[in-house]
Amino acid sequence: MIEFKHKLPSLNADGKNNGTYNNRELGFPSVMTTDDYFLGEFLRTLRNNIFSERTLVFIDGKFLVCNKNWIRDNVHIVKGARHFERDIASFLNFILENQREDGQFFELIKQYDDYHWKMVDEDCYKMYPEDNLTLVRLELEADIEYLVVEGALYLYRTTGDDEWLTWALPKLEAGINYMCSDEKRWDYELGLVKRPFTIDTWDFAYERGNNTKASHNRRIEKSTPMSVMHGDNSGVFAAMNTLAWFNRRLGREECALTWEERAEKLKAQMIKHLWNGNFFVHQYHIGHSGADGAEAERLSLSNPYDINRGVTDLDQSRKIIETYISRGKDGRYFSEWFTIDPPYDNFLGYLPGEYVNGAISPFTAGELARAAFDSGYEEYGWSIIERFMKLVERDGTVYFLYYPNSAPQPERGPSAWGAASLLNAVDEGLAGICDRGVNYDYIEFSPRFPVTYYKELRYVTGYETSGAMVDVRYISEEVGMRYDVISPAKKIKAHILLPKERTCKKLLVNGAEAKFEIANIASSEYVDFELCDIEDETVKIEIIFG
Repeated sequence: MIEFKHKLPSLNADGKNNGTYNNRELGFPSVMTTDDYFLGEFLRTLRNNIFSERTLVFIDGKFLVCNKNWIRDNVHIVKGARHFERDIASFLNFILENQREDGQFFELIKQYDDYHWKMVDEDCYKMYPEDNLTLVRLELEADIEYLVVEGALYLYRTTGDDEWLTWALPKLEAGINYMCSDEKRWDYELGLVKRPFTIDTWDFAYERGNNTKASHNRRIEKSTPMSVMHGDNSGVFAAMNTLAWFNRRLGREECALTWEERAEKLKAQMIKHLWNGNFFVHQYHIGHSGADGAEAERLSLSNPYDINRGVTDLDQSRKIIETYISRGKDGRYFSEWFTIDPPYDNFLGYLPGEYVNGAISPFTAGELARAAFDSGYEEYGWSIIERFMKLVERDGTVYFLYYPNSAPQPERGPSAWGAASLLNAVDEGLAGICDRGVNYDYIEFSPRFPVTYYKELRYVTGYETSGAMVDVRYISEEVGMRYDVISPAKKIKAHILLPKERTCKKLLVNGAEAKFEIANIASSEYVDFELCDIEDETVKIEIIFG
């Protein structure tokens, strides 16, 4: 039997400092190792970055907890914050409660004299004069409805509240149906979601001849040049599959199948019109020529999101990742985590490398690392984490965007968005702990620790709000490796990466020999097996090398 050699947490192991004073690195999620505390400190910095931007909004006689008062930013941040934030429901529920009759959601809450409400027409804002606040939808944005579904998924996983889901589901479905039917949102000829010509998912549109950064028009008007952006469509694709899962949770199998069929049709149209053989083109322009002739070769930040939303097969995922790797070698940027490449000569006053017109972003890094871990590029995924660890060590925090030379840019958005994406890349990518049920009652377990230099560690994650916890201990030796998984899981679908040049001769589960299969992801080899109807809290997994 393979035995653990050390108890963790500790301050020192084998003469090496491997913990911090007062264990400040511990939380959900966190890691303790016998080598050092660098990864643990990195996760702590990410958690602190996220928590530092937590705010309250006082509106309509209630208070809402939000991490930025934009639901789009809030959902991106909840991807990481759900592990330790005690209230991820109030802001989301407020958005659901105030849904427009046609299905459109509002997205942001601003002071009256901030004047975001003047950027749109009357049907895209609500006034709260007693609070001096407005609830606004920047009409040109096409990501809100699917992000609300994503936010609902994060919330439901922490509660398993079927009564809430029964209330919320019709609203969520109405939002996606609105995106796939309204003439401002849906191109019937292409069968795809459309938006004004923006940089990827951003909230300002190109205006020919305007190079002043002075536009405040966020409307969709008859004269507005429209385009199809791949990220909107992968987001709706993921939302449709989430709606299928929600319906299945409530016993509505026919509705679930319908949503899955719609998702597959949308994916087919994406591949047909937007896939260039290596990645998804930035914008497919509808009846206009765009800003230049480079859209078909323009790599934009939603490509890694497309992978993580399940649109691509393995070959397509690897081609996207290979494109990032290739472009990262030309020396123009300190890293390949572009918002967009090549940038525009000038996009509404933003020059190349400035803001989202070619800046380097932590959310691209996080999503790319997450995608790499799943696509047979595990070493590359870990290299992204290691490089960002060094960047955070240099700066003490994560910034929203960086110049091509790695200098932080002035804050024009929530740095917590990137921090949450990186946190998720470690949690679901490197540690490979994915909640596929509620409160971790069904786990996909795909740890990839062999690509790191750590030989013994303990990784803990969970949801503070519900008390659900997953505690994993890992050790790798010459004879084999062992994982102890302590969790609420009744089912575990295991997909465990083997070290390079190693094979699995025998699998032991709780001391008894068990059946397994070998799965190859490119040149990476995994041990696959499933455990069902688990009764014990602790599952001991030993892989004996051949």
